[in-house]
Amino acid sequence: MAEQFDLSHFEKSMIIREMNYADINAILEMQRLCFPGMDPWKEEQLRSHLGVFPQGQMIAELDGTVIGSCSSLLINFDEYDDRHTWDDVTDAGYITNHNPDGYNMYGIEVMVHPEYRRMKVGQRLYEARKELARELNLKSIIIGGRIPNYHKHADEMSPREYVDSVSRHKVYDPVLTFQLMNGFQLMRINPNYLQDDLASGKYATLMEWNNVDYKPISKRHFKTSLPVRICVVQYLMRAIKSFDDLASQVEYFVDVASDAHSDFVVFPEIFTSQLMSFLNEPSPSQAVRKLTEYTPQYIELFTDLAVRYNVNIIGGSHFVKEEDDEIYNIAYLFRRDGSIDKQYKIHITPNERKWWGISAGDSVRVFDTDCGKIAIQICYDIEFPELARIATDMGANIIFTPFCTEDRQGYLRVRYCAQARAVENQIYTVISGTVGNLPQTENMDIQYAQSGIFAPSDFEFARDGIVGETNPNLEMVLIGDVDLEILRRQRQNGTVKQLKDRRHDVYRVEYKKD
Repeated sequence: MAEQFDLSHFEKSMIIREMNYADINAILEMQRLCFPGMDPWKEEQLRSHLGVFPQGQMIAELDGTVIGSCSSLLINFDEYDDRHTWDDVTDAGYITNHNPDGYNMYGIEVMVHPEYRRMKVGQRLYEARKELARELNLKSIIIGGRIPNYHKHADEMSPREYVDSVSRHKVYDPVLTFQLMNGFQLMRINPNYLQDDLASGKYATLMEWNNVDYKPISKRHFKTSLPVRICVVQYLMRAIKSFDDLASQVEYFVDVASDAHSDFVVFPEIFTSQLMSFLNEPSPSQAVRKLTEYTPQYIELFTDLAVRYNVNIIGGSHFVKEEDDEIYNIAYLFRRDGSIDKQYKIHITPNERKWWGISAGDSVRVFDTDCGKIAIQICYDIEFPELARIATDMGANIIFTPFCTEDRQGYLRVRYCAQARAVENQIYTVISGTVGNLPQTENMDIQYAQSGIFAPSDFEFARDGIVGETNPNLEMVLIGDVDLEILRRQRQNGTVKQLKDRRHDVYRVEYKKD
């Protein structure tokens, strides 16, 4: 019996396959159509995907035409912060942080050509991802999903209310509705996830699909971690001509700290005395009084930088004249949320009294930050162990010490005491000093420093108890990570437990301000 029709002329070929280099141009063009107004992939990013994890890059093809794609990588999700952004989890789109031994697949993009929607293309890509997760024996697939219709409701709903309305089918969102229908569960809502996703208000829904076929085969386990990144500025004192010169140098270092995703950047003690180099006042006591006139500009500068660069700043210290007409050496904490706190220097050196007439503060402060409790003890103060013990008992995990010393002996007193405080109190200590010279400025002629970050001395901490240190007498920064969770565990289970083993029946430190 003869066939009336050649059915091959009517057949269509829909396949899901691995991406290859020949697909890149088609993907770039498709992305421009799918996400107008958002930054598309760069060719080098897609090439990086294929070089790092080709299995996780998939294409939907209809009769030889690319009509959809999805991209992913493998990670151990427990290693990432709850506040992570798309850039964090994708290494700015290059996925070079892909971990072949990771337990979780993280989906970073799915798109379908506008002319081929409502053909279940996205569903096919999701099913291909799930099949790959089963094949690789992964625990789950995690995605940071856009909520592109949120901008239509932003005036009347919070992101949480919008997501709840979509989940209850009161509002339709093309991405979130689709993900819920494909078995993904809401974990949380992340702000500032994708900076150019204005339709979603930069929010993303963190969603997870659990692989019920997952079989644990590794004896590896992960301990929780609470890392804090610190940028220490070793600042060069040199003659300047205006406050703007100082501001330019400060902003440079804050920018460096921000680019490194630092949580804190710390400047040295009285580094603002650099302003004296153009005040033309030979009397040190009068020069200091003129210097205090720049306090409003100093505070305004650092507040703006902390917010704009999203980093907490220990603004070194600055001489401030207060209402009692006394001058104090004050270290300010400029938080990245725009709030400000301050710590007065409690122990004034003979040199500060003789030349500048500096008055002493009388309270130990511990400050709440988005990275836990910290204290600031200015230079000479770190040489009095009672202050660090009081701050530790008040909850401080890190003590920042801006310092300014003119010779090696003075510097070593600060360093040795900072390291001793770290051991005694099972805390991290940070010292930041000035280098260089101001030959035209009386009592500020020469500087000596080697800045550092110090830890308790035990197995889980840095070798020698030194997280990092700068080169002596060179302007530079030191960037290092300290882990507050390791600190907590070692206080409970360390080789020695200085805090737990104190003999309260024999001695005590009494803080009289209470």
